[in-house]
Amino acid sequence: MSQPAFHIPQAKLPALIQAMPKAELHMHIEGSLEPELIFALAQRNGVALSYPSVEALRAAYAFTDLQSFLDIYYAGASVLLKEQDFHDMAWAYLLKAKEDNVLHTELFFDPQTHTDRGVPFEVVIKGLHSACVRAEAELGVSASLIMCFLRHLSEEAALKTLDESLPYRELFIGVGLDSSERGHPPEKFARVFARCKDLGLHLVAHAGEEGPPEYIVNALDILSVERIDHGVRCVEDPALVERLAKQGTALTVCPLSNIKLCVFKTMAEHNLKTLLAHGLKVTVNSDDPAYFGGYLNQNFLATFADLDLDANDAYTLARNSFEASFVSAERKQAWIAQLDATFARFAGDAA
Repeated sequence: MSQPAFHIPQAKLPALIQAMPKAELHMHIEGSLEPELIFALAQRNGVALSYPSVEALRAAYAFTDLQSFLDIYYAGASVLLKEQDFHDMAWAYLLKAKEDNVLHTELFFDPQTHTDRGVPFEVVIKGLHSACVRAEAELGVSASLIMCFLRHLSEEAALKTLDESLPYRELFIGVGLDSSERGHPPEKFARVFARCKDLGLHLVAHAGEEGPPEYIVNALDILSVERIDHGVRCVEDPALVERLAKQGTALTVCPLSNIKLCVFKTMAEHNLKTLLAHGLKVTVNSDDPAYFGGYLNQNFLATFADLDLDANDAYTLARNSFEASFVSAERKQAWIAQLDATFARFAGDAA
């Protein structure tokens, strides 16, 4: 990818990062449930929580690894019971996306987290979809849904969820694979992903966050995924890095999440700059922003504060997010034109 070089002072980077248009491709909508909304929905639905206050719940967000996070994540989701609950959750995130100048977002949702509690699939997807439609109309934010299978459950459970989803096939654009990575390799879900591919769905999967580089390879070769969610451990396999760069396979990296879940000890140790230096199509995303301390702009700002990145890196990351999105070439070009205009304006102001 050839791109213009921008000469924009580092002092202007925070303002540029916040102003630049961007897409978000790795965000779990259940992970956007802020403690305040959890408590409001619990009260509305008569759900008893094990935490006495918003402050007590937020204080519990001290995770040591992916599993310790997932335990509280699933507890928080217990307040989601009605279509309006799912709408309200998605709408709260979409308002924040608008503030962050997100033009397009592809939202992960976990139906099994809800159907296993007795909430019908229809309730989940209709509530989320109505918020996406509303965002396009009222906010000018394009939003699509990607249905994720929980990898700690069986492939049979995933196949059952796929069957449940088929009457609503037009309401989501793809499928993903999330939850506990260790001990649940991609090949465990080979059959369900093959069916999804036959259905014409876009395919993505979490791999190489806590799992080894081999999980990335198998997600590509066995599941035929188009994007790798996380993927930061690819650097342990030079041949894989070369392959990812050559294929232009996007990595949806989540910096604050990686720190919160101890994938890296500090942001200064994060390998995002290394991934960019290898020519990988890296994007920045928020993952579970209510739990990990930041929405999309906060992820950008935290990353740029601690890594030696400049305006050209910001442009690359934002452009990658549009190029890696599952939309038409025409929409991508229109968004990239907006990105170019924003950077040209900042470069002009700096002259």
